[in-house]
Amino acid sequence: MDIKEILSKVDHTLLNVDSTWNQIKELCEDAIKYQTASVCIPPSFVGRAKAFVGSRMQICTVIGFPNGYAATDVKVFETWKAVKDGADEIDMVINVGALKEGDTVFVEKEILAVKAACVGRILKVIIETCLLTDEEKKTMCKIVTDAGADYIKTSTGFSKGGATFEDVKLLRENVGADVKVKAAGGISSLEDAEKFISLGCARLGTSRVVKILKAQEVQ
Repeated sequence: MDIKEILSKVDHTLLNVDSTWNQIKELCEDAIKYQTASVCIPPSFVGRAKAFVGSRMQICTVIGFPNGYAATDVKVFETWKAVKDGADEIDMVINVGALKEGDTVFVEKEILAVKAACVGRILKVIIETCLLTDEEKKTMCKIVTDAGADYIKTSTGFSKGGATFEDVKLLRENVGADVKVKAAGGISSLEDAEKFISLGCARLGTSRVVKILKAQEVQ
């Protein structure tokens, strides 16, 4: 698979709690250089990053991250603020506890509320697959489809595990035709990236693809 095709599906990501503006700026510069799909960054950096990149790169940020148990109103405000600051894409974390209680109505309503606050921006719904049973994953495929989100996303990368090939297969087989799949967490090689794409991922949340290419350039 052509490296440009892989890069075009990468959300070049930095979400560490100790991230600094200089690191975010470097992330943006690398994303522009390597022509990734977006940069995925903490909400507090969105305004600054958007001013820096202008129209050269899409800005993605995270909502209710990483645990997902913030109140819906808080997630909606976070989304509104991110959009106001210039975010082009929103990755929200579901309330996993509500799903496990069987409150699918709440989970769907929350996604719809965040989607409304996106005002047409791309919405990716993080379901944290490592915490879910296969049946719960299938349930989330239906909810995400019914709610009209753009993507279902495997993981935050901050829980017990990240994306797996098996989970991506399951999501791709059960989600609606108009919903895309994003894999995130633990994508550590170009081979992994290519495999996830071949399984149907339209986006990959990772910082390592670009790091690998940069390392190759200095060899």
